[in-house]
Amino acid sequence: MSDRTTLAAALFVAVLLGGCGLGAGKAPTAVQLVVTRDFGASVLRAASAPNVHGEETVMSLLTRNTTVATRFGGGFVQAIDGVSGGQEGGQPVDWFYYVNGLEAPKGAASTTVHPGDHIWWDRHDWSQTDGVPAVVGSFPQPFLNGIEGKRLPVRVECATVGAGPCRSVTDQLRAAGVPAAISGLGSGAEAMHTLRIEVAPFSELGFDPAAHAIESGPRASGVYAQFHGHGATLVLLDQAGRAVRTVGAGSGLVAATRTGEESPVWLVTGTDTSGVARAAQAFDSATLRNHFAVAVAAGGTLALPLRGPS
Repeated sequence: MSDRTTLAAALFVAVLLGGCGLGAGKAPTAVQLVVTRDFGASVLRAASAPNVHGEETVMSLLTRNTTVATRFGGGFVQAIDGVSGGQEGGQPVDWFYYVNGLEAPKGAASTTVHPGDHIWWDRHDWSQTDGVPAVVGSFPQPFLNGIEGKRLPVRVECATVGAGPCRSVTDQLRAAGVPAAISGLGSGAEAMHTLRIEVAPFSELGFDPAAHAIESGPRASGVYAQFHGHGATLVLLDQAGRAVRTVGAGSGLVAATRTGEESPVWLVTGTDTSGVARAAQAFDSATLRNHFAVAVAAGGTLALPLRGPS
């Protein structure tokens, strides 16, 4: 076993340690449970009303509603409904979970399920990164119910306040029951306590650490796409980090990332204003559902990472 694999296994044990749940107390309502594989490409189970019994953890909810096999004394989810982690095509694959679109900072048995939470388990290749800090496929989460049961203020920061893409994003939030403030870029909202959505061409986001993370690739951002040429082109990557397609003028991206303990930042961005407009049109639950990130080009919507050879 390599040092990287040993370290990753230790990390997974730390993340997923613990028993099956709490069991007592009031059961959370309006919970959703989704189980997918390959970055959401295949849905294995989707329950809008999973079986809950008393106060639940992410682990207890999973074991109550699926067949789970574990390793490391029950601390690591090895298989869900017969789909196992391990190796596939010579690459490591394992199970990861997200609560309201965020990679959880602690173990599944230590993470309490709150009312309205969207719990998403996905088995995927982690050869490029063993951490994807935020995904877009649980929209309207985390904007609707927030993080760890706490709803946070939402701020839409736009290159042009009042322009079509800014209005489109804000309208989608409000239709989902999410009130949102609107401001220009770089408004200074405290990242720790505000969920921000930046609506602008990528070339105008150079001030933001989230944009720098995306420029640096999946290991830094968890997003399988990179802007090149000062934002003029968008390179779309597969699960192994290989460039599969490059798109130019009129191309957009909807993605999310997170730095440390700060709140996640969503980017509705593109190679130019037309690309931003396309990305804003993709900012809805039907388009984003079960996708880690989404690129939009002349040919349509593309879920990221792209499917490459295994």
